[in-house]
Amino acid sequence: MCSSRMIGRRILIAGSVAAVAAPALGQVSGKPGMPVIGVLWHAGNAEEEAPYFQTLIQGFRSLGYVDGQNLSLVHRFPNEDPVQFAQMAAELVALKPDAIVAVGGAAPYAKSANSTIPIVFMYVPDPIGAKLVNDIRHPGGNVTGLTNFSVELSAKRLELMKDFVPGLSRVGLLVNPNVLISRLYVEQARAAQSPLGLETEAFEAPTLASLEPAFDAMARSKVQAVIVNAESLFYLGKQAIAKLALERMLPTCVWVREVVEAGALVSYGADQRAIARRVPAYVDRILKGEKPATIPVEQPSRFELVINAGTAKRLGLGIPPIVLGRSDDITE
Repeated sequence: MCSSRMIGRRILIAGSVAAVAAPALGQVSGKPGMPVIGVLWHAGNAEEEAPYFQTLIQGFRSLGYVDGQNLSLVHRFPNEDPVQFAQMAAELVALKPDAIVAVGGAAPYAKSANSTIPIVFMYVPDPIGAKLVNDIRHPGGNVTGLTNFSVELSAKRLELMKDFVPGLSRVGLLVNPNVLISRLYVEQARAAQSPLGLETEAFEAPTLASLEPAFDAMARSKVQAVIVNAESLFYLGKQAIAKLALERMLPTCVWVREVVEAGALVSYGADQRAIARRVPAYVDRILKGEKPATIPVEQPSRFELVINAGTAKRLGLGIPPIVLGRSDDITE
């Protein structure tokens, strides 16, 4: 692991978000004949998608694509609403774009809406299980993209919490029952629990409003730590999750650094900003004539461990040397 650690690192949402987001949020802009790329997000606006919204735009710029000049980006924000996901996917397809970028849980809706327009997904933990591709190396069909490989990391996150929390025996799994991948998270964790001497129990939160009842149920069940599984709804609720966990003195392990910077204890997973920067390269390949069917799904080559030292202190936990030695970054 890299030893570069920055105390106090925080994400600063640029004041220029609105300016960056303004072009083509609702309609196609730019010159006739310009390539059009639809982007189906999951949250309600560009600010809620930070920092990934800005990173995706920067990724296009790094390849020479500037929205409104030589590329038209058309963004849609379904706000985690299944009806809007379907409607907005259909809206993008009706524009007949050159490609559609689908973020996380938006990907199945984009695929259901069409079978010909190329789709590039990002943040899909299990693209085969989600029936987006037939094979990682040979996707087939009109879909390819970049996975954050989260399901297979369930065992690693349990092991991490075992190292972090003295006497750990019971772990809660926060899952969204409306998402198919949640079943796999639970199965992976249960397969890993016995060798680690742990017992896991799943707690469901299908909406942001159900987060507090889920944490109340965890407290009643006397779990000693929580694994928050990779899910766009939980990213949207990251501040609430951090607050609810701290109020109940529950250490939390999450899938991405941005949730740690919101107050969770520790994360282990792919660098999702790096994934967002890579997505435009896939779009570029498609614009230059490659077919999604032949472009392998990209899996992360490394994972990062990020610790929130301030949260550890508030929970009364030290940072074990074995965890500290593996960490990539420390924030407060």
